[in-house]
Amino acid sequence: MRLKVPMRVCTAACAAAILAGCSSHAPKFAPPGHTSAARFKATMRPYCVRGKTYRPTYVKVGDTMTGIASWYGPGFHGGMTSNGEKYDMYAHTAAHKTWPMDTMVKVENLRNGRSTIVRINDRGPFVAGRIIDCSFAAGKDLGLDKTGTAPVRLTVLGFAGKIYHPTAAQKKAHAPVPSVRLSDFAVQVGAFRRYEGAQNYKRRYERLVCGAQHVIIRKFIVGGAPLYRVWVTGFGSADEARDFIRTNRVAGGFLIRPGK
Repeated sequence: MRLKVPMRVCTAACAAAILAGCSSHAPKFAPPGHTSAARFKATMRPYCVRGKTYRPTYVKVGDTMTGIASWYGPGFHGGMTSNGEKYDMYAHTAAHKTWPMDTMVKVENLRNGRSTIVRINDRGPFVAGRIIDCSFAAGKDLGLDKTGTAPVRLTVLGFAGKIYHPTAAQKKAHAPVPSVRLSDFAVQVGAFRRYEGAQNYKRRYERLVCGAQHVIIRKFIVGGAPLYRVWVTGFGSADEARDFIRTNRVAGGFLIRPGK
C-alpha cells in the first residue's frame, strides 16, 4: 500500500502548491477530461516531496523501466490525484514519479508473468526502490493484492490516454514512434557584447533549469559587432516559458521562438 504524503509542485525554488494524491475484467481507463492539456503543463514542473526534488521527464513509445511496484486502494478512493482527477480504485490508473500525465504504460510482473495496462494520473510512490503505484484494479491484475509489492517492467505504450498502434505503412516506412516533445519556446534572459558576460549568465541560469530545459548562447552580428544572447530553451508552451520568467524574476526576460 502506498503512504499518503504531502506533495508540493515547485519551480527551482520549490514554491507553488499542487493537489495531493498522490484480471479477468476488461481494463477501465478513467478519461483524461477536458483539462488534460492544462494539467499536463502544470504537472511537468519539478516538485518537492519530503525535501527531495523530482523532475518529470519526456519519454517515447517503447521506453522501459524496471523496479518495484506497489498498489493503493480504499484509503484513497474518491480523493484527488496529482493531476486534479478523482482517484477511482476500480479504474486502471497509476502513480509514477516522473513520467508525463496520461502516459499509457504496460506493467509486467516479473515474478508471475501477469501484466496490465494503466494510465498515469498521479505522482508517487515516494518509497525507495518503488517505481509505480498501481490502482487497486491494476494491482489485482498483477497479483499485488496478495503480495503487496513485486518486481515489474514498465513499457510506454502511448500518450494522452491512447495506446499507439502503428499502421502497416508506418511499420514499412520505419516511421518514428510518438514521443512527448517540447515545442520550440525559449526565454531570452540576457544579451552581451562580451562573451564572458554571456558565459556568466549561462552558468547562473544552469542552476535553475531542469529536465528538457537547457541554457545556450547564440552569437549575432548587430551594428557590425558581435552580440551574445543567452537563451533558456525547452519549454513546452508559451505559458510555461512565461511562468519561468515570473517565478525566477528574470528582469528584462522575454519569450522567443528560436525556430521561427
